[in-house]
Amino acid sequence: MPRIARPETTEYDGCGKCLVGVRRLSRKSESSNSPEKQSGLILKATEEVGGHIIAWADDWEVSGATDPRTRPEFGPWLRGEMGPYDGIVGAAVDRVGRNVRDVLNTAYTIHEAGQLLVTADHAGVWNLDDPNEESELLVKALGAQLEHRATKKRIQDEHVRARKAGQPKKQPSYGYQYIRHIPTGKVVEVGFHEEAAREIRNVARRILADASGEITICTEVSRLTREGVLSPRDLLAVMYGREPKGIPWQYQTLRNILWSEASLGYLMHKGKPVLGDNGQPIQIAPPLWDRATRLALIEKTKPKRRKAREKRAPSGTKLCSGRAMCGNCAVRLAVTGSNGYGCQGRVRGFPESQHCKPAPMMKIHLLDAKVEAWFLAEYGPGLVMRKEFDPGTNYAAQIADLEADRKRLRDDRRAGLYDAEDDVEWFRAEYSRMGDEIAELKKLPDRPAGMKLIPTGKTVADAWRDARDDAERRELLIEFDVRVELFSAHAPQRIKITGTNVYDLVR
Repeated sequence: MPRIARPETTEYDGCGKCLVGVRRLSRKSESSNSPEKQSGLILKATEEVGGHIIAWADDWEVSGATDPRTRPEFGPWLRGEMGPYDGIVGAAVDRVGRNVRDVLNTAYTIHEAGQLLVTADHAGVWNLDDPNEESELLVKALGAQLEHRATKKRIQDEHVRARKAGQPKKQPSYGYQYIRHIPTGKVVEVGFHEEAAREIRNVARRILADASGEITICTEVSRLTREGVLSPRDLLAVMYGREPKGIPWQYQTLRNILWSEASLGYLMHKGKPVLGDNGQPIQIAPPLWDRATRLALIEKTKPKRRKAREKRAPSGTKLCSGRAMCGNCAVRLAVTGSNGYGCQGRVRGFPESQHCKPAPMMKIHLLDAKVEAWFLAEYGPGLVMRKEFDPGTNYAAQIADLEADRKRLRDDRRAGLYDAEDDVEWFRAEYSRMGDEIAELKKLPDRPAGMKLIPTGKTVADAWRDARDDAERRELLIEFDVRVELFSAHAPQRIKITGTNVYDLVR
């Protein structure tokens, strides 16, 4: 959506009627209170009281239930953080706030500061010392609150109706998009968002394929942010015509995407699948991956108890981060400043480093160049094999799902939910159907999940050259378990590099 223009303003001149124009919309597409319509009403009301606009406090996509003092644009003016002004002017009382408490708090904050309150739905400046005008303001605020509650109730009722009908109403889950025949029309289908689906599947593949423990949710969060992949909130903004805000990826966000059953294409409510009449989750879209893959992702990314001083997966971008160790005390080398690797074990008080003198140090570009030359000479001609997760036949997961659905029905029956005559017949039919499906699945041979290798047609040298940054090249070092020891400049051997003897790269 194009950026909404702000009408011209004039400088603050202390005339006593230097006003701030207050505009607010819950949705920019709201035509009844469009920005242009609000601007016209505000300018007219300002002219009628002989004032002029010195600034605009525009809060777009901000709910009327938000306290005016906490609104991004209007709040700083009320808190006295934006410099001098003589009052505010809005298109209507409900643009100031949508409940009685917020309207009165804001009005009296303005009034007690000796400032002016002007709205286009009232003639002239509001005089709160006049009981009649005070009562009028209260009535308008109450009307705004009742209208807001009625709107909220209609929206909630529509969401309940949509869930029962198996229709999506809220924002699409990451990796998906709503498909409509016209931009603001009814959702006719839920399909993959090609770019987002590709990115999140790549994250899942990388985590499941990793055998080193150094590709984690944390490192993937850093990688996605570093590579400029839009976070879910920014992607949603772009999908709906707004500018992205550069919001970085967060650990909890990525973990929720990987763990959520929304990835299986289910209709969700409060983090759980919505169940249909048959007692099973309602499917509204194709799955990003199957249930076995989701369970494997949960198992692989579960929090693990970390021992004291246990190494963490590096999230930086330096080639030798986490790979280079001190040749004297075996402590991991740290990046010193922006241009060197060095041992800081003695400085940090590590017991094993108390005799590490002199502590080895080397410029980043020099050590990286040595490691690169050694690695390409040792492994460059080797073939690259990509490791992918094979979910197997997935019969066991299907059986577990059906048994869970059957248990849920059984528990509901015990709670008295299917006591009516019609419900009893339905319950028996569904319970019997699930039992038959479970019996049939148990007859089939189940192939367990595992990893498989797929040739890529590339050599290790090709993969090194095609890598986007040193962090990606470091993953190649990790796969070959390349380790670097750095000794002091006076030692007989300055650098020692070792690695596995495997020539096929598993990525």
